[in-house]
Amino acid sequence: MRSLRVRLVMVVVAVLIAALASAAVVVASKRSTVSPGRTASVTCRSPSLGGTLPALVYLPPGYSKHSKPYPVVYFLHGLPAGPSSYQSNGFVAAALQAAGERAIVVAPQGARSSDSDREYLDWSPTENWPQAISNDLTACIAHRYHTIAGRLGRALIGLSAGGYGAFNIGTRNLPTFGAVESWSGYFVATDPAGDHVLDLGSTQADDDAAVPSGPPLAKTVTKYPSLLAFYVGLQDSRFLTMNRQYDAALTTSHVPHTFRTYPGGHSGALWRAQAPSWLKMALDYLSAARRTLRPGASALARLTR
Repeated sequence: MRSLRVRLVMVVVAVLIAALASAAVVVASKRSTVSPGRTASVTCRSPSLGGTLPALVYLPPGYSKHSKPYPVVYFLHGLPAGPSSYQSNGFVAAALQAAGERAIVVAPQGARSSDSDREYLDWSPTENWPQAISNDLTACIAHRYHTIAGRLGRALIGLSAGGYGAFNIGTRNLPTFGAVESWSGYFVATDPAGDHVLDLGSTQADDDAAVPSGPPLAKTVTKYPSLLAFYVGLQDSRFLTMNRQYDAALTTSHVPHTFRTYPGGHSGALWRAQAPSWLKMALDYLSAARRTLRPGASALARLTR
């Protein structure tokens, strides 16, 4: 009798083990549909550049087209640069994970083999970097990936010349970007060394190369409330003064903004150290703005069109 009971217990245990194993397979199968963080290379159609615009896309852990939509951080690299320099900004995605944030990071090409320092400016109908980034690239990413629609799902951020590009493009396209940040950037186009302001040959071109700061920007920010934030290292001998001057200009024009300085120079060490908190600042702002506007449909339509 005892041996019979033992055999029955063994059968029950075997059945339970099989059931647990089957459940584990089902769970694993369900989990396999959710991808870990990964990187994808994309090539976007860009009439503004006379052809295409390549970019790297960093997808957060758990990204799936069946999950909730994600905000997008568009990140512009520094200049002068080579045609593949945009591929070296993986630290941005790593900083996002360190900050506990989930977002898509898009790092587009900002230089080509024909010229290493185009300053993210509009040079011709087939080399219009601002239009390529604010229109061609954003449309491409929205079509390919599961993103939060509208300006409150997009941040435009850059470092050094990319910070200049982000502010010059972003402040002129606030209906497209709800948060704009510059990390050790500047506010008027410079030569490759960053020591001299460029003379672009006409008053209009020079005006287009200077980041807006006066009453027109204040009016735009009133219509499209946005995060405008920038920082610079206290030992940045090239751009510290320009950043302080831009801070003063925005203050005089009553443009809401955030400006900070940190110990350090114009270096990757500073950018990597500050990346988690500054990425979090942009994404927190966008998230709070979306929550605030949720009850007011008319206001939301105005701010996200």
